Amino acid sequence: MPDQTWTPGACSIVGIGETDFSKASGRTPLTLAAQAARAALADAGIAPRAVDGVVRCDMDLVSAPALADSLGADDLTYWGEAGPGGSGPAAMVGQAVAAINSGLATTVVVFRSLNGRSGNRYGLVGEHGAVGGDNNYEEFFLPFGMQTPGQFFAVVARRYAHEHGLSIDELSHGLGSIAMAGRAHANNNPAAQFHQRTMSREDYLASRMLSSPLRLFDYCLETDGAAAVVVTSTQRARDLAGVHVPVLSVAQGTGRGVQPGQMFPALLRKSITTWPSAATAPTVFGRAGVTAGDVDVAQIYDCFTITALIQLEDYGFMAPGRAAYVTPEDLSVGGRLPFNTSGGHLSEGYIHGMNHVVEGVRQVRGTSTNQVDGAEISFVSSAPPPGASAMILGVDR
Repeated sequence: MPDQTWTPGACSIVGIGETDFSKASGRTPLTLAAQAARAALADAGIAPRAVDGVVRCDMDLVSAPALADSLGADDLTYWGEAGPGGSGPAAMVGQAVAAINSGLATTVVVFRSLNGRSGNRYGLVGEHGAVGGDNNYEEFFLPFGMQTPGQFFAVVARRYAHEHGLSIDELSHGLGSIAMAGRAHANNNPAAQFHQRTMSREDYLASRMLSSPLRLFDYCLETDGAAAVVVTSTQRARDLAGVHVPVLSVAQGTGRGVQPGQMFPALLRKSITTWPSAATAPTVFGRAGVTAGDVDVAQIYDCFTITALIQLEDYGFMAPGRAAYVTPEDLSVGGRLPFNTSGGHLSEGYIHGMNHVVEGVRQVRGTSTNQVDGAEISFVSSAPPPGASAMILGVDR
């Protein structure tokens, strides 16, 4: 049933910007954030001093006032954040939409900036600090050996195989297809870290096992870089020089049994293979008035291949248990669901979901390096547990 409190397309993304993606940026996260934000504002044709709202990821080291000061904003009337981590980007755009629709701001920059390789690397053992008293509940798992995201997602992958009667080899076929599709798209994207670095199924299967059944190429990249978008009202956007992309819907969800912590407590849920993305799906599609079958192209959060595989089912793109049988061709331009057309986190770069938002905009504008002809309904997801968010972008009619 359509959400009567939501107005599809009331706000639009009017500018997109990114830095280069690298292993060693040689710049601070603030510098990267300012470069991406200025690029997005230039794309929108909006002067930096006009920015009156900033939304960031809750794990970003750059504060909203610091970015506003760096941009030379005249007055910041709204700032906010969403997360945890990679579940935030679509929700961050949602905060910008809410601020604009409620009159708290008119021009909002949404950004993510990190030195994910040369600075604060994610997923290391001990990242969450000492046992006890760390206030994130992860510390209750560390003494029992659950210490990294790779371990967490390996448990999820094995459980998925068990529930659907798959051998590990059969599961690896589906995971490998996801990795290969992203890599093929990155090969055509000059901005991608894996540009022109091809990968066959044999290459995927030969990559070293890191946390069985997950191999090296089931893991996302570690990246230094930043990405940003500019959001304003669609009414105002129509007077700007650039191409605006309306936000048809955005939604967040945790599902029943909201959990504490960042990731590991999700293993205590009744099901660890159906995620908050399943709870978010009816809201995000209902607000836009479309179904999964209407989506022309999708950017699915892919910190690991299994993360994307489960969301393909949670959002209704594939039936439960069927995503393991997907092929690279299914997920390529011209296939049943063109997927992560910039290369995604597995092959373009890991900007914690913000580069997925930027690519979702490119597809509607018709400017992707792996363009889907006539793309009008562009889906973007942000995950993984404990929460999820997603958005649908479209055209102004």
